[in-house]
Amino acid sequence: MTETTEAPVVAQTAETKTPSPTNETAVVTPSENGHAEGGDAKTAVAGEEQTNGGATPDEKAKAEEKKEDPPKEMRAVVLTGFGGFKNVKILKKPEPSPQAGEVLIRVKACGLNFQDLMVRLGAIDSPPKTPTILGFECAGEIEAVGEEVEGFKVGDRVVALPEFRAWSELVAVPTKYVYHIPDEMTFQDAAAIVMNYLVAYILIFDLVSLREGKSILLHSVGGGVGQAIVQLARTVPNVTIFGVCSKSKHEALEATGLIDHLIDRTDYVNEVRKITTEGVDIVMDCLCGEECNRGYGLLKPMGKYILYGSSNVVTGETKSFFSVARSWWQVDKVSPIKLFDENKSLGGFNLRHLLYQQDGSEYVRSTVDKIFGLWKDGKVRPVVDSAWALEDVAEAMQKMHDRKNIGKLVLDPSMEPKPKPATPAKSKSKKQASEDKGGKKDKEDDKKSAENGGGDEKKEGGEAADEAKTNGEEGGEAAHVNGDGGAAEQKEEPAAAAAAATNGDATESEKKESS
Repeated sequence: MTETTEAPVVAQTAETKTPSPTNETAVVTPSENGHAEGGDAKTAVAGEEQTNGGATPDEKAKAEEKKEDPPKEMRAVVLTGFGGFKNVKILKKPEPSPQAGEVLIRVKACGLNFQDLMVRLGAIDSPPKTPTILGFECAGEIEAVGEEVEGFKVGDRVVALPEFRAWSELVAVPTKYVYHIPDEMTFQDAAAIVMNYLVAYILIFDLVSLREGKSILLHSVGGGVGQAIVQLARTVPNVTIFGVCSKSKHEALEATGLIDHLIDRTDYVNEVRKITTEGVDIVMDCLCGEECNRGYGLLKPMGKYILYGSSNVVTGETKSFFSVARSWWQVDKVSPIKLFDENKSLGGFNLRHLLYQQDGSEYVRSTVDKIFGLWKDGKVRPVVDSAWALEDVAEAMQKMHDRKNIGKLVLDPSMEPKPKPATPAKSKSKKQASEDKGGKKDKEDDKKSAENGGGDEKKEGGEAADEAKTNGEEGGEAAHVNGDGGAAEQKEEPAAAAAAATNGDATESEKKESS
């Protein structure tokens, strides 16, 4: 009882103690050394508990336990706004956790597709709200499993096709978009094969039903989907492939020996007509725009034209409404009657719509199984153009934008980014340049002065003496006008004389006047 009644009194006395007027810093308070002057350790503890709200050590320990750990973070490729490459950034985001029916995947490799460039521009239907994590394709290991998940467990090697969010270190994906990969398949190959070969397989075998002896005109033959179509078409005997791409890719593609006729895209219609006047049986178009009309014009009777992309809308770093509008205005309207008269067929394929909007997940899963079967048999092998760190995603996007890749571009979260070039020194401002020029001029003047034997200094000394004399006369006139200057003026006169002596050799008359 004695401790509890005396503690407040001591604390109050310490708090109200008046500092010494001679030494203010000598005052000792409980907050400075943990105990009041004249008090004991128990009193200090009581004062501290009163300051901390009366919490006991046990209560403090419980409070520390209740504090939640900060959320774990991961690296992700985030689109902060639609437009140029500057809106694609590597940011820290909270790690996701799997919900019911989802698995959490530790991402080892990501696939880059032309659709990702269109998302960056906002040039697709129903674009996501920004900021959002980019990416439709990734491969890795399952790290956690949500409730109501069957057929998957922690440690499984999988590839997934989520609608966005794939380009991150961790991603939670519904199991209907997740597929087991063969044990022998690398994560890079898995990220390079699924989407590209899925599109190619559906085009070749389900939409056009490719058969022996047919001919195909294929745009962007050097891209990931183009290479997949070529390999799958080669599983059918006696198929003729006309591959259209930029001239810079011809040498590398000729080395594969899989393409019968490589044609430059600038004038491919006339080039095809030189080889075959009849035309082709199948046109695979991923460009859209004016190429739709040209492709349709190259079809033989009973021919099939398939549109599966619209990359012509990507003409610059940012979205161009003119390019989008022109791409669609250039397409002729074809009526069913015209198709009836000409014995031709038109078709289209959009994997994103099929998978996420039209509930084609089971059909897609069965197709992925067939593709992995072809891979195991050695009939298809994904072509990987290059692998990039997440931090270099903008450079990878630029390469695809410029149509310089041959095969698939892959992102690898474990890769180190390329070293950035040193920032060049900033040019000097006009003010700095002027100051440097002035300083150089002063140095030159000093040099000339030294060469002239100090004549300039002597001249300046004489001018200073004259100035001092003039100042002295002006001071005298001021004193005469004002009368008795008083004590202030008398104190200033010796100082003026001293200044005059410093600024030059005063004459005898000046000395007498000053005295």
